[in-house]
Amino acid sequence: MKLTFLGGAGTVTGSKILIETNYKKILIDCGLFQGLKELRLKNWDDFPVNLNELDLVILTHAHLDHSGYIPILVKKGYQGKIYCTKATKDLTEIILLDSGKIQEEDANRANKYSYTKHEVAKPLYDIEEAKIAITHFETFELNTWYPIDTNIKFKFLNSGHILGSAFIVLDINGKIMVFSGDIGRKDPILLPQFEYLEKADYLIVESTYGNRIHRKISIIDELLRYIKLTFFKGGILVIPTFSVERAQEIIYLLSVLKRENKLPKIPIYLDSPMGVSATEVYFKYKNLHKLTTEDIKSMLSTVQLISDVSTSKAIVNDSSPKIVLAGSGMITGGRVLHYLDKLISDEKNSILIVGYQAEGTRGRALISGESEIKFFGKYYKVNAEIDKINDFSGHADQSELLDWLQHFKSPPILTFINHGEPHQSQALKVKIKTELKWNCTIAKLNKEYYLD
Repeated sequence: MKLTFLGGAGTVTGSKILIETNYKKILIDCGLFQGLKELRLKNWDDFPVNLNELDLVILTHAHLDHSGYIPILVKKGYQGKIYCTKATKDLTEIILLDSGKIQEEDANRANKYSYTKHEVAKPLYDIEEAKIAITHFETFELNTWYPIDTNIKFKFLNSGHILGSAFIVLDINGKIMVFSGDIGRKDPILLPQFEYLEKADYLIVESTYGNRIHRKISIIDELLRYIKLTFFKGGILVIPTFSVERAQEIIYLLSVLKRENKLPKIPIYLDSPMGVSATEVYFKYKNLHKLTTEDIKSMLSTVQLISDVSTSKAIVNDSSPKIVLAGSGMITGGRVLHYLDKLISDEKNSILIVGYQAEGTRGRALISGESEIKFFGKYYKVNAEIDKINDFSGHADQSELLDWLQHFKSPPILTFINHGEPHQSQALKVKIKTELKWNCTIAKLNKEYYLD
């Protein structure tokens, strides 16, 4: 067998892992590169595998950095299936259609205002190409072995990261390969905790927070503190929000604060078509999360869900105090930019960062203290207060990763550490080697690894 990391190695974006046997080629995840321009440019490169020889794609979960390259793969000629859980299919459809829409809009805006270096700016893919890609999906249940052929089978196990997210377990001629995708927290806000596994001959584990221990704090109290700080300034609180999981977590916490009569009497909006659709998917899969019927009713009465453009524009142009959750979570595009266009240069307003910010994103620039950021082809002075709650993370920290690893009954032959910036992956490698005494290596982009 041979393993090649085509993304998600040395970075937290663009996850793609190719497994090759003598007769089969399987791609685990198919993510879009985000953040640094040198990474984003990789999305335009030729795919390094003959797509007529690629037999199958299997997804761990729906996030764009794990699914966003699928329309490009199909556009370039991939004709096979894409396997995932049912909830992952529903969420990925929402994410890919939104991604195609944003890329169309960005290209049109670049052409309209002439801030492209190209003769004509083009999207990586458009909405119609995203729709075509979705027809390739086939769904499977958790905790059940399914055959790929007579020698290979697979199963999904809950990874606790987002709705539908799963570890992928491959049995190839009796050798067990486990792909973690993204691993959730112990005792997540909305989801059941990740499953423990007992056996892996080869293990691929993420390291997004391989160098960090999450603080033991009350997230709901932190959220309320920042709401009050902005309210007392008479400003607007903008929360750039990942539409899947993070948006639902924050809406739930806001609904709890409302039930406890702790919220200021100001309107709260989720201004994200994708966030609204993802929230509806959460309510559809009642067996996959911990929300009660009463919780769901409370969430719907706490936050106004905004999808249409005219209402969104009216909220953007309304200067009265409010809380707005808007995509995207790393401020790489979406409706949040229209709010920042109006609000980021006014010191009475606040921007609350509530998720991981990849290197090269506007979100990373803001929490790094940059005095101005660029979007819509121009620079904006950052006068608004920039705050961050680190502890919303949907990724396991170093101690939680080690806890998950320690439940394997015997060490894998080799553990690959991926999906982390270099210092994060290195820190986790040191911990695994010193505490578990396992044989492990940090995955290198495009390097081929031959397995016994």
